[in-house]
Amino acid sequence: MAKDYVLEKRKFVIGGVAVCIVLIYMMRLFFLQISTDDYKKNADSNAFLNKIQYPSRGAMYDRNGKLLVFNQPAYDITVVPKEVGELDTLDLCQALNITREQFLKIMADMKDRRRNPGYSRYTNQLFMSQLSAEECGVFQEKLFKFPGFYIQRRTIRQYTYNSAAHALGDIGEVSMRDIENDDYYIRGDYIGKQGVEKSYEKYLRGEKGVEILLRDAHGRIQGHYMDGQFDRPSVPGKNLTLGLDIDLQMLGERLLKNKIGSIVAIEPATGEILCLVSSPDFDPHLMIGRQRGKNHLMLQRDKQKPLLNRALLNHAIMGVYPPGSTFKAAQALTFLQEGIIQENTPMFPCYHGFIHGSLKVGCHGHASPLPLVPALATSCNSYFCWGLYRMFGDRKYGSPQNAITVWKDHMVSQGFGYRLGVDLPGEGRGLIPNAAFYDKPYKGRWNGLTVISIAIGQGEILATPLQIANLSATIANRGHFITPHIVKEIQDNEIDSLYRTPRVPTIDRIHYEEVVKGMRAAVTGGTCRTAGYIFPDGEICGKTGTAQNRGHDHSVFMGFAPMNNPKIAIAVYVENGGFGATYGVPIGALMMEQYLNGKLSPASEVKAAEFSDRIIMYGNEER
Repeated sequence: MAKDYVLEKRKFVIGGVAVCIVLIYMMRLFFLQISTDDYKKNADSNAFLNKIQYPSRGAMYDRNGKLLVFNQPAYDITVVPKEVGELDTLDLCQALNITREQFLKIMADMKDRRRNPGYSRYTNQLFMSQLSAEECGVFQEKLFKFPGFYIQRRTIRQYTYNSAAHALGDIGEVSMRDIENDDYYIRGDYIGKQGVEKSYEKYLRGEKGVEILLRDAHGRIQGHYMDGQFDRPSVPGKNLTLGLDIDLQMLGERLLKNKIGSIVAIEPATGEILCLVSSPDFDPHLMIGRQRGKNHLMLQRDKQKPLLNRALLNHAIMGVYPPGSTFKAAQALTFLQEGIIQENTPMFPCYHGFIHGSLKVGCHGHASPLPLVPALATSCNSYFCWGLYRMFGDRKYGSPQNAITVWKDHMVSQGFGYRLGVDLPGEGRGLIPNAAFYDKPYKGRWNGLTVISIAIGQGEILATPLQIANLSATIANRGHFITPHIVKEIQDNEIDSLYRTPRVPTIDRIHYEEVVKGMRAAVTGGTCRTAGYIFPDGEICGKTGTAQNRGHDHSVFMGFAPMNNPKIAIAVYVENGGFGATYGVPIGALMMEQYLNGKLSPASEVKAAEFSDRIIMYGNEER
């Protein structure tokens, strides 16, 4: 009988299919039994209930031990969907004061694995969060009616003072990105969103604990598994002591009431931030509880942008924050280092300004020519314009491009142009232009006259108030600074070495003393003399700034006190405040008096009340 080759081939095909099916089943079994523990988890969930124990979040104190941020009890409602049987939805909604539509949406969002990737019918899922003790009490009385629902004790943040919202920050529910970035978090957890809460999240959050509870076949709790041998207690978060002086902070916020601007104060010896005021500000209590999202949206829509931390985030990206004449102190140090000027020699004329051909940069009336100290005291524009022009035209550099590279390196070493590295999120970098910045628009054909405005802190120069305060601290220290930071101590831990190590600019220490003399002369008889009237015993050194703007000029001041062994360095920036002496100087003097004396004199209290009541009209435009 002849062979049927068709049947012969079918035999191999059928055999191959059978082998494939067996292999698929084997691979599936391997995956279920070896590669994944999902089914084991589901099986365990019928017998065990893992109840998370949330740690208390670390508290925050100011530098004098005053409690700033603490915890208060709150409650979450969780649900195990598998245990939910016949449910009186109406009764549940009434007990929780929600509508049936809200209930259905919560359940739908919970089961949506895009919103809740950790969803399982067998494990606790967040139903509602941050209930008060009163709200939870009503629900707890009826809890027996709702099998599968549980109460989870949590904590929410509370604030002792209605102050320092930008610095302290806030916490909110984790996003999908947070969960993806750190497997510590699950849906419904809270995380630091801004300020210290965000930058020190891993210290503040602590470590979760867990209770393993044993359940019977009906899901009823029978007690702790193995008498609690495998339970793990929660570890509380670390407490933080901040460099902030809360009394100084509150005074700063009072002085900037109804104004837009910022105040930054630093302790020169340590780099600790004593106050960080950004105005307009907001009440930190708005950012706690179940109304946080609604309040955050309201603040976000405010045209004056109270959420914007003007002390750190460089609002000048939109052309708002040039440092003005405060920058002349950095220019003086650079010119001294490069030998462009000499300390005691009258160098440059001032005929009511810098005049070169048809170019003129105006200046107010004063004696001429001047050496460096009175040039700083009177804030002579011509002196520093001539200095920049001489430096960028000096043959020893070979070209203006080489000269500006040297100049930029000195400025960067003094803390400008890049982020300082403060331990708060959202710091801006400012702008110090380099050769390439000008080569492109001018096709390489430019000189000191082309960019003369940067000599007086205008033009393309941009800086944050933090950088200006840091320059003041550097001069106060006579040639070094420690990276500004807001956290002074971490419980049982050491702060980052960055905040303990001095940074030394490229300027020789010998040159700082002359700039200190100039800033002291500005208070004793120059543009900052108002500071001497307000706080005569403070031995204040200062420098004004009047930063030009499309509207009214900005009022700027930087200074430190006392002259020898300084305890505070400060920068004040008031948008559209006019001359530096109008707002910047008196506000700075009042702040220094408060910190050094612990209080204001009766005369200064009157002055503080006057400035608090002053209103600068900005209109309703976005800022």
